[in-house]
Amino acid sequence: MRTTVPRTVRLLTALGLLAAGCGSGSGTASQEQSDPAPDTRPRALKVARAWDGSPAAETWRKGYYPMGDPVQLPEGAFHNDADKEAYETQNFALRGDLPKPPRKDAKVTWQNGDSLTLPLMGARAAYEKLGGPNGPGPRLTVTGAKPGEMTLATSRGPATVPAWLFTIKGYDTPLKRVALSSAKPPKSPIGPVDYTSSELWDLDKLVEVSADGRSVTVLAHHGACDDGPGVDVLETDGSVVLSAYFVGTKDGPCTLQLLSKKVTVALDRPLGDRTLLDAFTGGPVRGAT
Repeated sequence: MRTTVPRTVRLLTALGLLAAGCGSGSGTASQEQSDPAPDTRPRALKVARAWDGSPAAETWRKGYYPMGDPVQLPEGAFHNDADKEAYETQNFALRGDLPKPPRKDAKVTWQNGDSLTLPLMGARAAYEKLGGPNGPGPRLTVTGAKPGEMTLATSRGPATVPAWLFTIKGYDTPLKRVALSSAKPPKSPIGPVDYTSSELWDLDKLVEVSADGRSVTVLAHHGACDDGPGVDVLETDGSVVLSAYFVGTKDGPCTLQLLSKKVTVALDRPLGDRTLLDAFTGGPVRGAT
């Protein structure tokens, strides 16, 4: 998981407070407590009202803000644990030539026909986004690349975006990597909650939006003294607000750990171009890019 140092420190500090509370019980056996789930609706409503119809929401809908994974793996990936380790540690080896971009710009096209022309990222830059020879251990070997396209979840719904198709030694289909850089998100019209007095937690990132848009999968934080994360959803015409929190607590010894778990949230209707928001931060859920 990639986080900034201040964010990691904040999360671990809060976990430390929870861990201190978990140790108040007697004995060494852990006993679950059925704490009620927090009322997430008031904060979610504030976030939705701040965003719906705001200049930030308008900017979000008009720009290119990727929400899905910028990499599409080859079919059958991975053949073995060594290849998987190489990808996860971003350990690649280039054994071939990378072509120059066929043009300077390329189009992003959405399902409703809207499009946006943006600078095209070169194959070399896209390869460097994948990683490089970072150290010892197994590596994936790239033998070439060619321009192509892929489908990606964005702030305006699914889009067809330009991509570089990298040939990976041992695989019959290419590894695709988006050939665009994402813009800086607009400033949120509402700030984050105070973590010292809130039961909400921020989400790690968006993992994926289902093909029909009727569910989203996010990576949510939790600690070692609970039963995992819970995620509530509030839907409006303009936004979908996700509120993450810890489910349950345990009495007894507790270790200071920051964990993450995938949570899939069902929606009443497709996400579409509605803004996907994090109730804790007050801003858009972090994309996988």
